[in-house]
Amino acid sequence: MHAAAGPGQDSPFYWNEEVRPGLRVAFTSAAAGNLALHVGDDADGVRGNRRRLEASMGIPSGSLRFMSQTHSDRVAVLGSTVPTAGTVEDHPGPPDADGMVSRTGTHPLAVLVADCVPIVLADASVTDGGTGATAVVHAGRAGVGNGIVTKATTALRNQGAGNLTAWIGPSVCGSCYEVPEDMMLAMAQSLPEAASRTPSGRPALDLPAAVRRQLDDAGVVVGQLSGAGAPCTLENAGLYSHRRAPGAGRIAGLVWRT
Repeated sequence: MHAAAGPGQDSPFYWNEEVRPGLRVAFTSAAAGNLALHVGDDADGVRGNRRRLEASMGIPSGSLRFMSQTHSDRVAVLGSTVPTAGTVEDHPGPPDADGMVSRTGTHPLAVLVADCVPIVLADASVTDGGTGATAVVHAGRAGVGNGIVTKATTALRNQGAGNLTAWIGPSVCGSCYEVPEDMMLAMAQSLPEAASRTPSGRPALDLPAAVRRQLDDAGVVVGQLSGAGAPCTLENAGLYSHRRAPGAGRIAGLVWRT
């Protein structure tokens, strides 16, 4: 397994690695540009950013699958075949979901965030006794609370996946995500790991820690993003943060076959 040539200041990737033979997982940086149609740039500018990202990934233009994310608990399961490029079926509307599964891992998948937690999941490859299935998950405060992480892992297991690994991308950290005290206490009742404090002692939520707990409870191994930069979207100016610059853009978590 080989890391991509070190993502630098001008790289579209915050982190990019071959996690299984022929399977890559990556998280973009702000250098990739805004990848979300609902914030920031005009639609043509976003589509241009997406085409350039697909070229950097080495996949066909227009093949990357996105979701219409609404902080729901819905998981979309994509078909097991990839439509022929250029047909109408090749560009279906994004599913209304916050988790998306590719049964065989043949669909390049993307999840968009700007402080929420992006998660990429993959089963072992077929040659190693797995299904090769992949998934992406958008886990904000609402998603962590409504169980989107568990529902995505359940959807993968329903497809036969049994040896899952997850990669957690950059998001706002537990020292920066200040919330009302009652909100912190409510989530901490079921997820004690979520309780945090800012440097000044104000209540906060540690969503990455809560996601790790949920993945651990689901029997999912969490992979390391070795060599990556500072993971807090608010503190790292090379990433998009809604709290630092509302509407500026979204980074993406990605999984695709090479």
